[in-house]
Amino acid sequence: MHIPFCVRKCDYCDFVSFACGADVHKMYFDALLRQIDETAETVGRVPVVSVFIGGGTPTVPDAQYIVAVLCKLKERFDVSPDAEITIEANPNSASVEKLKVYRDAGINRLSIGLQSTEDSELKMLSRLHNYEEFLETFSEARKAGFDNINIDIMGAIPVQTLESYRRTLERVVALNPEHISAYSLIVEEGTPFYERYKDGKGLPDEDTEREMYYLTKQLLHEHGYERYEISNYSKPGRECRHNLGYWTRVPYLGFGIAAASFDGEKRYQAHSDLKRFCAGDFSAEIETLTETDAMAEFMFLGLRLVRGIAKSDFKKAFGRDMDEVYGEQLNKLAEEGLLVNGDQVMLTDKGMDVANYCMSEFV
Repeated sequence: MHIPFCVRKCDYCDFVSFACGADVHKMYFDALLRQIDETAETVGRVPVVSVFIGGGTPTVPDAQYIVAVLCKLKERFDVSPDAEITIEANPNSASVEKLKVYRDAGINRLSIGLQSTEDSELKMLSRLHNYEEFLETFSEARKAGFDNINIDIMGAIPVQTLESYRRTLERVVALNPEHISAYSLIVEEGTPFYERYKDGKGLPDEDTEREMYYLTKQLLHEHGYERYEISNYSKPGRECRHNLGYWTRVPYLGFGIAAASFDGEKRYQAHSDLKRFCAGDFSAEIETLTETDAMAEFMFLGLRLVRGIAKSDFKKAFGRDMDEVYGEQLNKLAEEGLLVNGDQVMLTDKGMDVANYCMSEFV
């Protein structure tokens, strides 16, 4: 569920998002409810095991809009009683009142965009909160009953040092969240950051970024967080079920502008025109995957997971042996020490370090 509204767009962000007033919020959510109805008429009362409300910043609009969306989903689809329902939140817009409304409405997982505990780094990223405001939001979320919280942190930020990144890691694990997502900043073309840092000057150098990467693995492991995907760590049993669905190619429905959907054979990419969407245009570009495309996706998405992928699952999905299709690539990566080629195929620690190279072998 894409909620594309922000108080102000961050300078590094290339997601489809806007700063809009309450009147636009209402038009968008009215359209969103219509889109859910129209989709349900087409696909029927499908089972739903997870809901992810992302943005933008979903905590910017009035909380009752989110409640209305959840009610509509439960009305039109078979939402499991134990479904994982996540909402992304930023400290500057996740008020105590909103957090209580979300929890009462059945949202049971919160993903907070912290990025850094250093106020100077938050300012560099043009974030609207400071560390103290984040701490207050985290505390209030616990009081509101959220016992499944993810914290997003970011490395390779301008002005960031290995020492300041270590402080962020240590402060975050001291809070004992259930899940931590640790990403490196990517300077995307078309953002203000790209104009400032496209030549790499002002960013931590490659060696420092690599040290941050290794420090993350080491320190989080020492505090009971196990890495289950390239950039994601969790306490046992607290892996994000929704994202596991993406990486294992479970079909999903996307609602809102720029939202993606996947039915097992086709991918749908919605347009990003806010006016068209509010006027009732829910059209999307459709890509029908060939068997070759689908097999490649199975490999490079599944290998993001530390557990890797089972050859038996490949056989079940495509009726062919993985070794028959990708034997050359598997043997090459295994010989390079980047992959374990058994009944379960998985990247080694060294392979995870150069995951993009490994996955490119299957594209």
